[in-house]
Parts: sequence; C-alpha cells; structure tokens
Amino acid sequence: MIFHTIMPVSLRPYFVTELDAYHKQYQAGHLQDAWRHLERAHVIGQAYPYTHSLVHWKMLLFGIKIKSAKEVLGQIPRLLVGGVKSFVGKIPVGNTGGSNIPPLRSLPIEEEIQDIFTQSGLSVPS
Repeated sequence: MIFHTIMPVSLRPYFVTELDAYHKQYQAGHLQDAWRHLERAHVIGQAYPYTHSLVHWKMLLFGIKIKSAKEVLGQIPRLLVGGVKSFVGKIPVGNTGGSNIPPLRSLPIEEEIQDIFTQSGLSVPS
C-alpha cells in the first residue's frame, strides 16, 4: 500500500494559484468563478491529505458564507474522511469535491489539469 503524505513541490505552485484565484474571485463577488477554482484545487490536491482537507475546509466555509445548507452538510463528511482516503490512496480521481457530486464518483480530469500534472513531472491520476 502506498501512503501519500505531502504534495510534491513541483505541483504546489499550481495548487496555490488555484487557491489565490479562488480568493480573488470570491472577494470580487464572482461566486461561480470562485467555486470553480476551489474545484480545480480539489482535483489537483486530492491525493494529499493536507491539501485535500484544506480544500474541503474552504468549501465548507464557502457553503456557510453563501448560506447553502446542502453544501455545508455535504462538506462535513468529506472534511472528516477525505484526508484519510488521500493518505491511503483511495480517492475518486477527478472528483471536484462539491456536494453536487457523489463523494465516491470518479470524474474525467479536464485537459488543462492533466497538463498541470504532466508539467509537474507527475503522471496524470487514473
């Protein structure tokens, strides 16, 4: 069994870029664009416990800020279990992390994010 711990240094700038874009879009009141960056950060960081849990924490806070009971209730179990699943390498690859997607459903990874993994010298998760 492979245990995942921390995100590779080569991937981290892309993850941080998505979180920064989330904050900028959120502050500008562009909530759909902000959410999209959180989803992208989730796909990039979901294989690593800390970054996976961090994105779910931010999604939970987003749900609270927009007063979405569905998102808040959907994020609580994801926040509690997501990091553990990352640690043991049992994630639904490509899942965008929101409560609108079943938590165990794998999704195709968009081409731009596939390119991020490739540019980082990593294989695209499958």
